[in-house]
Amino acid sequence: MRIALAQIVSTPDPEHNLGLVEEEVRAAATAGARLVVFPEATMCCFGVRLGPVAEPLDGPWASRVRELATDAGLTVVAGMFTPAPDGRVRNTLLATGGGVEAAYDKIHLFDAFGFAESDTVAPGTEPVTIDIDGLTVGLTTCYDLRFPGLFQELGSRGATVIVAPASWGAGPGKREQWDLLVRARALDSTAFLAACDQADPTTVGRDAGRAPTGIGASAVAGPLGTIVDQLDEKPGLLVVDIDPAEVESARKTVPVLANRRF
Repeated sequence: MRIALAQIVSTPDPEHNLGLVEEEVRAAATAGARLVVFPEATMCCFGVRLGPVAEPLDGPWASRVRELATDAGLTVVAGMFTPAPDGRVRNTLLATGGGVEAAYDKIHLFDAFGFAESDTVAPGTEPVTIDIDGLTVGLTTCYDLRFPGLFQELGSRGATVIVAPASWGAGPGKREQWDLLVRARALDSTAFLAACDQADPTTVGRDAGRAPTGIGASAVAGPLGTIVDQLDEKPGLLVVDIDPAEVESARKTVPVLANRRF
């Protein structure tokens, strides 16, 4: 299966960001991708009030992404914000198109490095997988990368590919941690790990600010932890072919999912 990672810089304007989604969906379709992954917070960048931005999954923003995916004949995974019952929002991945209709609410919230995502975002509770052309794809978001149990659970559920849209915060050591965690979670799950980050906003003349707004470096890691391909800090589209046979072989060679005890 051919997948694409659309490394963009989201703005505070959801309508503007829909234009970015449209452009990258068309480029991914032209490249022959069956799945295109956008970053966390594609709908609206962090650093602004999220409550007024949040919309339900049948609202106008998600509906437009759904139309774009359907017209292109592929599956789109993109980060958005949906209302939560307690007045907060949920950090949601919309997965739509190509016969797929699902959503994943981020389980592990980014209460770290002086940032408290849980102040405004309510956590999800359930792992989610989708099916694309007979392949199981697991859904995760950003800070989830620090929790190997979720990735092993998705691997146990048969995930050949696990996507990890992100808006990774900048700072000392953060790029090294990103690279390490992407490779480690691929090894933990013996699956392909497709991690799509927001591009570094300073590469397009915007201020990074204090919120986690992305460092780029979107990457695909193979089931034995090798980097298949990776972008730099700037916006770009990464297209990679995934061979399920590599996952099958890795799980026979290093059967960590079968051997684990905890």
